[in-house]
Amino acid sequence: MLEDEVDEKIMLQSTQHGVTLFRNNSGCFTDATGRVVRFGLANISKKQNDVFKSSDRIGFTEVLITPTMVGKKLAVFTAIEVKREGWGPKNLDARETAQKNFIDFVRSRGWIAAFCNSAQQFLDLFKKHSSK
Repeated sequence: MLEDEVDEKIMLQSTQHGVTLFRNNSGCFTDATGRVVRFGLANISKKQNDVFKSSDRIGFTEVLITPTMVGKKLAVFTAIEVKREGWGPKNLDARETAQKNFIDFVRSRGWIAAFCNSAQQFLDLFKKHSSK
């Protein structure tokens, strides 16, 4: 299954599990004045983007808070890097290493982030995080 097919399946599953994800298009272009315009989360410079690349999908996961907050929901920052089916994290290239750096950063803050190469992998990740 191709990456865009995996992405479509993940998006179909996300809303059923309290996860809201948005497409994070990232890149740059040169405008009419010759100035480079960068877009996408954390895409500050080429140098930074070479080592720290934000995920394909950015959003939040609803998490039900326990008794001290009596039923209130909390939105937890969520980043999903979608990969083709069968992809694995062995022998990462430079781009994938930069993506992993972003995922590691997000996770180090207690947020949710992962590479996902199937809808099932996505579902397994969110079974433990979702309030639904």
